[in-house]
Amino acid sequence: MERNQEEELRALQDTLYFIGGKWRIPIINSICNGNRRFREIERSIPGITTRMLSKELKEMEMNKLVKRTVYADTPVLIEYEPTGYCRTFGNIIQEMINWGRAHRNVVTKEAIP
Repeated sequence: MERNQEEELRALQDTLYFIGGKWRIPIINSICNGNRRFREIERSIPGITTRMLSKELKEMEMNKLVKRTVYADTPVLIEYEPTGYCRTFGNIIQEMINWGRAHRNVVTKEAIP
């Protein structure tokens, strides 16, 4: 079967757009590791601002990656959880972690005289 390079490029661009942001993968990783509340997610990601996390979570909800649930407690409780669709990205994230570790080893070993 012949590969459709134009379609492959479009698919790669869609993926890169999704993971291209500085915060998207760390947010997904945080939520998939059990952080559900806004402050828990925020505390688990060094350097992220409240405004940026809020913006990213809204966009991720629109893209069906996280589900936002509002509980009518006092005070109001809001929780975020990964959708099944978001979880399909888990293997890719794990491979990125594996590659990053291997890359760091290659770079640091070659840098040592």
